[in-house]
Amino acid sequence: MANYIPTIGLEIHAELKTRSKMFCPCTNDPEEKHPNVNVCPICLAHPGALPVPNKAAIEAVLKVGMALHGDIPATSKFDRKNYFYPDLPKGYQISQYDLPFVFGGILKGVRLRRVHLEEDTGRLLHEGSPSTSSGQPASLVDFNRAGIPLMELVTEPDIQTADQAVEFAKELQLILRYLGVSDADMEKGQMRVEANVSLRETADQRGQLGTKVEVKNINSFRAVHDAIEYEMKRQAEILDAGEKVKQETRGWDDIKHVTVSQRSKEEAHDYRYFPEPDIPPLDLSKFDLSVLKRQIPELPEAKRVRFIKEYSLKPETVELLVADRGAAAFFEGTVSELETEDNQNLEKEKQLIANYLTSDLRGIMMEQRIGFDALKINPENFVDLIELISHDKISSRSAKDILVRMFETGVDPNEVLKDQNLEQITDEGELTVLAKKIVADHPAAVADFKNGKENTLQFLVGKAMAALKGKGNPAALQRIFKELLS
Repeated sequence: MANYIPTIGLEIHAELKTRSKMFCPCTNDPEEKHPNVNVCPICLAHPGALPVPNKAAIEAVLKVGMALHGDIPATSKFDRKNYFYPDLPKGYQISQYDLPFVFGGILKGVRLRRVHLEEDTGRLLHEGSPSTSSGQPASLVDFNRAGIPLMELVTEPDIQTADQAVEFAKELQLILRYLGVSDADMEKGQMRVEANVSLRETADQRGQLGTKVEVKNINSFRAVHDAIEYEMKRQAEILDAGEKVKQETRGWDDIKHVTVSQRSKEEAHDYRYFPEPDIPPLDLSKFDLSVLKRQIPELPEAKRVRFIKEYSLKPETVELLVADRGAAAFFEGTVSELETEDNQNLEKEKQLIANYLTSDLRGIMMEQRIGFDALKINPENFVDLIELISHDKISSRSAKDILVRMFETGVDPNEVLKDQNLEQITDEGELTVLAKKIVADHPAAVADFKNGKENTLQFLVGKAMAALKGKGNPAALQRIFKELLS
């Protein structure tokens, strides 16, 4: 695509974590399995039912706006967006048009156009649905999701690559989680991405944008990347053939890895926006923005900078910690606990905390699919484990075994050490006796070592560790074998 300049803008929807829906008291429960139980006359649009805006949802969007350096206007309002679809019970959607809650902002170098609030639609079930009495296939509608608060963020067309789009979407997801306003789980449909993609010729000095194509149904970061890459390639082939790209809405087929035409692209006038007559304009000065601003925690980028500076961690380790707010909090809680214990090997032990947290413990938690809110290990016990490792009281093999027991029961590592007799053997005399026996039993390995095959040393150490059931001190054994073979 050397002859074309891509221009990409994103529209990202995120379901907000509130107790009730956007305009009614129905429970906002995305995990509800029974269809059509969290519904009422308001979210089902019965005649005469009047909507009342959810204050918590509005405050959530205002916090997002402040976190992203957007402008909060003095007044805002809701509008009716008119279109028909089977999962839209009203026949219109209460959304926002010209006076959203947030104007502007910036994230990862990408300018934001707006952040507004609307209500979500219901769900349609096609596959596996029962047939009608005539034998024709049927679709079912579940209105549990209808009316859930839905935040929409629209960027300016500042993005130029699929990788940049993914980086932006991931960072936004992280910020929403840090703010506690949305779980933004793409697999569960709590965060959905739409990409507006266009190409213009590099020879066009006027800088006019190409014809925009909107790609919908993108439900994973990999799909965001692949859909944008495919669409840029598709448009380039059309332009290379001397044809014009058609403005339209396309869907992403995650099985065939292609975009598929859905309909011609609507313009704003197609939706016949007009102010929502049942909800008066909102005076945002009635919201205490200073209180909301104080509720914003340290955000991911600031935390990355501080972790590298304060703890001297590698950027890749910091990224793993920051990617989960629970992991970052657990790390800092453990370091704080460590600093109250003693100051021996302090810097080394901080690195050990980060390493064991982002590798061994993280691996167990991912395998068992639990988060830090359900973790039985507390920072105090985790520090005890790290100190056992740091002071050479247990081997790395024993540390892994102890960590598994701690994960399962939340027990103190010293109890596991005592119960299972896992303390590392460091007695020089005992290790030397064993090393001499292994040297005598493996003359070929000894000859190989003396002939320059230094990796044979690890074979001998491995034999010793096996004989000691993983309780030997590898560094001490390596030194003893070198002395015996020199």
